[in-house]
Amino acid sequence: MTTIVDRSSAYCVVGAGAGGLAAGKNLREFGFEFDVIERADDVGGNWYGGNTYSAAYDSVHLITSKPYIQYDDFPIPAHFPTYLGREHAHAYLRSYAEHFGVYEHVEFSRTVESIERRDGSPDWYVTLDGGEVRRYAGVVIANGHNWSPRFPEYPGKFDGEILHSCEYRDPEPLRGKRVLVVGGGTSGCDIAVESSQNAASTSLSIRRGCYYWPKYLFGMPTDVLYENVLKWRMPRPVVRFFGSLFLRLNSAGRPEQYGLPKPSHKLLEEHFVINSTLLYHLGHGDIEAKPDIAELRGDRVKFSDGSEEAYDVIVYATGYRMTEFPFIDRKHLNWNGRTPQLHLSAFHPEYDNLFVIGYFQTSTGNWPIMDYQSQLMARYLHLLRTDPQRASWFKQAKATPMAGAELNGGIQYYDSERHWLQVEHFSYRALLRKLVRRMKTDPPAAARHRGTTAGAGGTGPAEQANAPAATRLRSHA
Repeated sequence: MTTIVDRSSAYCVVGAGAGGLAAGKNLREFGFEFDVIERADDVGGNWYGGNTYSAAYDSVHLITSKPYIQYDDFPIPAHFPTYLGREHAHAYLRSYAEHFGVYEHVEFSRTVESIERRDGSPDWYVTLDGGEVRRYAGVVIANGHNWSPRFPEYPGKFDGEILHSCEYRDPEPLRGKRVLVVGGGTSGCDIAVESSQNAASTSLSIRRGCYYWPKYLFGMPTDVLYENVLKWRMPRPVVRFFGSLFLRLNSAGRPEQYGLPKPSHKLLEEHFVINSTLLYHLGHGDIEAKPDIAELRGDRVKFSDGSEEAYDVIVYATGYRMTEFPFIDRKHLNWNGRTPQLHLSAFHPEYDNLFVIGYFQTSTGNWPIMDYQSQLMARYLHLLRTDPQRASWFKQAKATPMAGAELNGGIQYYDSERHWLQVEHFSYRALLRKLVRRMKTDPPAAARHRGTTAGAGGTGPAEQANAPAATRLRSHA
């Protein structure tokens, strides 16, 4: 008979990436016991280069600039670049975990095999690798959604090497070869540009048109300019007008000038594609634009325009499937149709002890949004424990989930799997902030762990906590 480890006074957090760390920090602040289960040997999720499960390539950089990716209570050091690369992102997340006392709660190299309820108990039974079973008061799922690669289906068969972008680490496997990159998102653009500098030839196949935003507009990070525009609360058509104007005035031109398909949707109706160099390399002939694939023919590929080319490698930068979580039955997640129907993408309509942090997609700034989700979660749990009447309004609200189109800020995203979890970041973030303020409650004094933050360039605890990681980074320069 399996011995059950009693952790019924604690919460189990699945994953030690940006969402899991934020969840742990906020649970700790409100005095909750918790364990973070992480299958890699360090925190950081995709941003930890030593994580064999990471889908991030060596040269990857965030598409969100420092002001909008940092957690509100832990500034990114001033000497870090505007757009963090993988090592800087990992150093920042690791320092965050250390500073807020989350790191010592993480159990590394452990895997969650299943999460279930038993015998009518409201508690959750979590089975880990090796068959260990623990009983928890609640569960926070924060393992992300970029882990099940999506491969398109085409007629025929390709005889060369096939990679998904989640398997791509560096350009060495492409060196000197004829490469076809499939997919016009940010990862596909990055890989195509890197391939063009290492492969014998590089083609980029794109099925539908996109708008390509440079990382800087008028000398400032694009998201900084965009956030300022959104703060003016202008009608969406006006925002689109200015966005189109900015692109015309401060970019290399329209995608169709470079052989890419013309977008068939309106500006803002898709997840942003951020890349400053794709059009440059297309214009210099380093990358050849190709339409959608019609058929795979051994070592050749036929395209929808009738052209045919020979390739050695195909890299599919075609995103991830929004499949069910492998360790919990969808019946526990209010699954209806394509995705779970969770209030604010995080709160179960019935269970008060099951949460999903980070199960959304936005064009920018998702780390602080995960923190706001976690703040709301921890405050709700604290009030349920100390003053249930004050939590009743939220309990009632989440019984009828606000999800899907209600979180899109009036934008009608085009219908594709990559947008099933899409939310409009500005209005969603503002709503979470408002709810956090409404859920006003102070954490127990003994559990407070918010260090003073002197600013990204200051010398307060936040900056001191980053010092070891920053030193490590300088040693790699």
